[in-house]
Amino acid sequence: MDPINAENFRTIWLCPDDASVVQIIDQRMLPHNYQIHDLKSWQDGVAAIKDMYVRGAPLIGATAAWSLYLAALDTKNPASEIRTAADALLKSRPTAVNLRWAVERVLATVDDTSDSNDLQVLTRCEAENICNEDIEISRGIGRHGLRLIEEIAASKNGAPVNILTHCNAGSLATINWGTATAPIYFARQQGIHVHVWVDETRPRNQGSQLTAWELAANGVPHTLIVDNAGGHLMQHGMVDLVITGTDRTTRCGDVANKIGTYLKALAAHDNDIPFYIALPSTTIDWEIRDGLTEIPIEERDPAEVTDVYGVSNSDRIHVRTTASDTPVSNYAFDVTPARLITGLITERGICAASEQGLLNLFPERRAK
Repeated sequence: MDPINAENFRTIWLCPDDASVVQIIDQRMLPHNYQIHDLKSWQDGVAAIKDMYVRGAPLIGATAAWSLYLAALDTKNPASEIRTAADALLKSRPTAVNLRWAVERVLATVDDTSDSNDLQVLTRCEAENICNEDIEISRGIGRHGLRLIEEIAASKNGAPVNILTHCNAGSLATINWGTATAPIYFARQQGIHVHVWVDETRPRNQGSQLTAWELAANGVPHTLIVDNAGGHLMQHGMVDLVITGTDRTTRCGDVANKIGTYLKALAAHDNDIPFYIALPSTTIDWEIRDGLTEIPIEERDPAEVTDVYGVSNSDRIHVRTTASDTPVSNYAFDVTPARLITGLITERGICAASEQGLLNLFPERRAK
């Protein structure tokens, strides 16, 4: 898997031998096993989203779109099945706004259609369009974010640019290229020496299991660190730039991302280190302003905290690390307020984390 040299890499695709099957990479198995998983029904798509076969807001949205295509294959009442699937998908993960956006976008194309063949064609085309557009969005983020890395590199006289990221905002979180990783891959193409500090990102370890694996596959120098080491590195001048992704961003620039992002922003602010969010426009929720009060924060299974997963003698195992009666809270996301964010890297450019900054890039969203 190499998004720099493999333009055709995808995280989700229609099976070339069977148009009734959508295929994904089972991210639960990484980094130890690269396995392809078949989605044969919209229920499979819901399960893949809820159980984190797929992760990352853009990929979750794309999976929802392809799940509606699978619903359209129903032989009895495809229009009704699409509605049923849409309702289930919207309940599968509450925080990532791409899911709702993708479902509503597909529904808008089929609202006035009842012919089963038309429904299949329309849903398939819309799912393909969503995926193709996401790739171009990631490219745009990569091009604009590259400028930040180039500026830092120019001042370091050949020393590596040290970038810290949190969770996985790479190719595996999108369709290809990624959001936070896209500028890194573009910098590598330009011959810039970069090094990435990879937070493990407990409790699901998206950093240690996904980001580290992906960077290794692309030959990007990186070092895995425990989640709480970032502040120490920043204090000692070992971080030049922080870039993370986002699952939902308000029109005023507050950002919901994987739990722990807020703490990285605080540490970066205290150490005068630029903190940027790689922001696909599809993750902007233009209907809300205050992230702390309006973004729903998903709470997940306590077993994600009490148990750890790994490989022993080629067998995938999990073990409990806490006492059986230990109370657990497992918030999956936190909100970083706009005041702590240096800027937002979008496919249209870089802007301030503010309503005016976003509207300057997306003037079509101004209130009429």
